[in-house]
Amino acid sequence: MAAVDHIEGTRDSSSEDYDGKTHVEENEDLYDRKPSVVNTERERQRMNAMLANPLKDLSKARLKEMGAQYVKKYNVGNEEDIRAFELGACLAQAPEAYDSLEGLTPEETAVLRKEFTNRWSQPKLMYLVIVLCSVCAAVQGMDEAVVNGGQIFYTAQFGINGKDSRSTWLTGLVNSAPYLCCAFIGCWLTVPFNNLFGRRGTIFITCCFSAIACLWQGFTNTWWHMFIARFALGFGIGPKSATVPIYAAETTPPGIRGALVMQWQMWTAFGIMFGYVADLAFFQVADPPNITGLNWRLMMSSAMLPALIVIAFVFMCPESPRWYMSKGRHFKAYESMCRLRYNKVQAARDVFYMHTLLEIENDLNAHRGNMIAELFTVPRNRRALIGSEIVMFMQQFCGVNVIAYYSSQIFVNANFTEISALSASLGFGIINWLFAIPAIYTIDTFGRRNLLLTTFPLMSLFLFFTGFSFYIPDDTHHTARIACIALGIYLFGVVYSPGEGPVPFTYSAEAYPLYIRPLGMSLATATTWFFNFVLSITWPSLQTAFTPQGAFSWYAGWNIVGFFLTLFFLPETKGKTLEELDQVFGMSTRAHAAYGARQIPYFIKRYLLRRDVQPEILFEKEKGEGELEKEAVKRDRERREGLGGKEEV
Repeated sequence: MAAVDHIEGTRDSSSEDYDGKTHVEENEDLYDRKPSVVNTERERQRMNAMLANPLKDLSKARLKEMGAQYVKKYNVGNEEDIRAFELGACLAQAPEAYDSLEGLTPEETAVLRKEFTNRWSQPKLMYLVIVLCSVCAAVQGMDEAVVNGGQIFYTAQFGINGKDSRSTWLTGLVNSAPYLCCAFIGCWLTVPFNNLFGRRGTIFITCCFSAIACLWQGFTNTWWHMFIARFALGFGIGPKSATVPIYAAETTPPGIRGALVMQWQMWTAFGIMFGYVADLAFFQVADPPNITGLNWRLMMSSAMLPALIVIAFVFMCPESPRWYMSKGRHFKAYESMCRLRYNKVQAARDVFYMHTLLEIENDLNAHRGNMIAELFTVPRNRRALIGSEIVMFMQQFCGVNVIAYYSSQIFVNANFTEISALSASLGFGIINWLFAIPAIYTIDTFGRRNLLLTTFPLMSLFLFFTGFSFYIPDDTHHTARIACIALGIYLFGVVYSPGEGPVPFTYSAEAYPLYIRPLGMSLATATTWFFNFVLSITWPSLQTAFTPQGAFSWYAGWNIVGFFLTLFFLPETKGKTLEELDQVFGMSTRAHAAYGARQIPYFIKRYLLRRDVQPEILFEKEKGEGELEKEAVKRDRERREGLGGKEEV
């Protein structure tokens, strides 16, 4: 592996034990693994550590030499650019060490300092990229939401508004068509689209798909024609949902990268709210001669407007420097990065680091086995897969998209008037958006796992409340009935938005090791779209078969399942480095499940009985994660043996 050997060969003597004694070696008795499995996992950890910071132990002189060599090898620039890359290579190793780096001008130092003191101070073009990513998310949300109001009208016109099984299944099939396309075709087009057209080109093409499909929906006259138009919409939703976060991550500085990627969920919620606004705005549009259902046609077509906005200015933003670099166009990558940074030293730093990582990844890819197999056979990867699939599955089966796609019909079934149903849906959209904003803060302070453990029981409670509110007699307590139904749905939105809303994509993106992350994220995205399809197609029939009380209780029950899945199988990833994440997911599933079980009596003692008990610290650097994990398993083993039970396999 040329790039890896080259970097390792230039490390200082202090780094000879770079591989060191790994977490796996310390805990071979805990994991009960074969030596071959341990060696394989140790190699994966070494690869991940190399990707975490490949420049970690290089001297300043060596870094400057590498920076100058990069400029000359790829003909990136002149003497001024050589200076920029010499300094940039040193900063790539330790961006926070700008004050101690000789050779920087006062202006360059001031800009580098501002990255830490005022991270949102960015060039104007960077803000245009932020606007682009935000509008793309709004496109996604509006594409999903306008059907909420439109189906009140087009199902009647297409003859599928009855309670018979044919009508309910066809209604679900039409509404779920985009997500069927996303799960089985759209998501898997992300890689070839990006490879052929770049990030901007993929965004442009997918927004064209969205705009055309949305307009197409407005001209349909049968259920199967609407199904085809909405299936085509999936070609716009699927690749875009995976590409925009990648584009954001590859163009933004590290200081705002996480926050910007997090905002995808917030602006998707904004698009959903805006879709409800469009439904309400076109509700009272009258039919002119020779046109039936102009109001729902305008509702369905209105989702093309944000897509047209993206189409109009996407090429005003620079292409991803990393994409240029993957094509061997290093000067274009540097040129693009210069447009996104204040000065050449910043741009050179980010380009050089990007190039170093890409070289290592290319070498690792050339010597790696079957990544799909490694996703399941390597224990660390398998545990990340389990956690990612749990949160992605539960993002759908918590029941949120039942409300997002069918709330207007739910309110109509509760004897709201149609205009009141659309207004109530808009209320849910506003709440969904507003309460997604605090998640930018809470996800990194409260933690991913804690957010889910707190919100799953509350979501279950509010769905039970919503379903049981349908038992309130409508003829004698109409106002109380509709108020309780709306309240339950709104409270559900309040707790969903900071919990299962933003956590799944954030968790999935950080759980996997870097070398296998693209494959893991593709699977995670396909999972959420597939179960989105399942939920969308089954809800009309489920509501008819179970009644609203039973249908809402069904998803309330799944939230209880989600709570226990999170408690036993979902490690916390908040604030962890890549090396620490290897340790977290290196812990056996059995040991973590035992830890989760011990949290239940702790919670009861501390918060219900008000006793002064200290929480168990699962990972503690001072003591060593391996020792604590051994103690955790030992305690669990002793407890089972004391009860006369057999050890689990």
